[in-house]
Amino acid sequence: MRALLQRVSHASVTVDGARVGQTGPGLLILICAMQGDGEPQADQLAAKIAKLRIFKDEGGKMNLSVRDIDGGALVVSQFTLAADTSRGNRPGFSAAASPEDGNRLYEYFAAQLAAQGVPVETGAFGADMKVELLNDGPVTIWMEA
Repeated sequence: MRALLQRVSHASVTVDGARVGQTGPGLLILICAMQGDGEPQADQLAAKIAKLRIFKDEGGKMNLSVRDIDGGALVVSQFTLAADTSRGNRPGFSAAASPEDGNRLYEYFAAQLAAQGVPVETGAFGADMKVELLNDGPVTIWMEA
């Protein structure tokens, strides 16, 4: 699985003009299941993200996790993280999991992150989503499991 984390002051996602998910201070997580991924990769990624120390402590150092700051997460499916740009000018996405597996693992990942003690809201899998965020830092981190 691939994830792009952004430390945010706030983030929200809308579908057809209706807000379907949001978070205050915390993380916007764009997530993509790749071919061959399963629950073990989702478990590993959720556990790592919940403990990742990328929030500032009282001394200004990145020393706190999203749980430590009582933050939340907005998890948004993003199959374009599987983009292969090695040939031509149009990305290929054949490395992404099938839509069925992608949706299942997306929902599983969100549930596992919530089980790690992080309040989670989500986007809508496969929908044309509009994501708004205020990146804090900016801090943006790429992860794979």
